[in-house]
Amino acid sequence: MEYPRLQIDAHIGYKGEETPHAFTVDGVRLSVKEIVERWYTECHCYFRIQASDGQRYVLRYDLEEEQWELVMQERKPEK
Repeated sequence: MEYPRLQIDAHIGYKGEETPHAFTVDGVRLSVKEIVERWYTECHCYFRIQASDGQRYVLRYDLEEEQWELVMQERKPEK
């Protein structure tokens, strides 16, 4: 499965990994308001984040390729 490539602004986190603080997807720049959850595998770091647009996203950092990917966007329920 091919994931969209992102433009990520990141800083070094407390474990020495890159941690996102803003990203651009489809030409829209969003800031990370909260890291809701993070987890790690042997070759990836995952971040479920709350973004400035009110939506949640799952971002994945590939440790071998040193690239970010958008894995999932959790849309707000329609009212």
